[in-house]
Amino acid sequence: MCPRITSPLRFSDNLLSHLTNHNISSLGAAFVRGYSDRSRLFTPSNGADDPVARHIPEFAANGKERPKKDLGMIAMTYGNIYVARVALGASDAQVLKAFNEADAYDGPSLIIAYSHCINHGIDMKKGLAQQKLAVNSGAWVLYRYDPRLKAEGKNPLQLDSKAPTAKVSDYAYNENRYRMLLNQDEERAEQLMRAAEIDAAQRWSLYSQMAEIDYSSYKLDPNQDQSAAESELKQAD
Repeated sequence: MCPRITSPLRFSDNLLSHLTNHNISSLGAAFVRGYSDRSRLFTPSNGADDPVARHIPEFAANGKERPKKDLGMIAMTYGNIYVARVALGASDAQVLKAFNEADAYDGPSLIIAYSHCINHGIDMKKGLAQQKLAVNSGAWVLYRYDPRLKAEGKNPLQLDSKAPTAKVSDYAYNENRYRMLLNQDEERAEQLMRAAEIDAAQRWSLYSQMAEIDYSSYKLDPNQDQSAAESELKQAD
């Protein structure tokens, strides 16, 4: 079973804690700082009668100070959930590998997939290229977290994207959803974009450090009783 959750923010921590052997895909939109709170404001002056304008998201007034939630990081803290973050435009091979691993995993799995959308204000023919730019900027880090690797003494977190080589602004300002605030208040938009660049760098630093943690002490002894070993691992977590 693979239910689709279109917004990671609707995916509650309580639901994560109750997952058993479910496979879930979440379609993400890579919101960056200053743009992650959206409200739909429809008045006669902003095109309430226009079928296109009716679906254009208006961003929270003056932007949002706090960085966005990290659904994947939250899921990884449980220790028993297979988690992957993917983007078809950046690596189709990584997407395929993540879905195959999630399907084979005997337990809950969560795949967070970048999903470009017409509401982002982009040329949809360039959607996959925009996904790749999001990854290259560090706004969307690719990884796979496979709890089974701990039993082999290996780090369960595997980074599938490299350190950022592009600016977040190079990615973000390709999209109308980000340019809207730039057009309304350039000084505020640039302030938030600088914060977004810092967020991306810090996020990459955190994930890269996590991927370097030594898990050799988690390796199971083949002569040890399996249930006892799993109990020890849970206590270690």
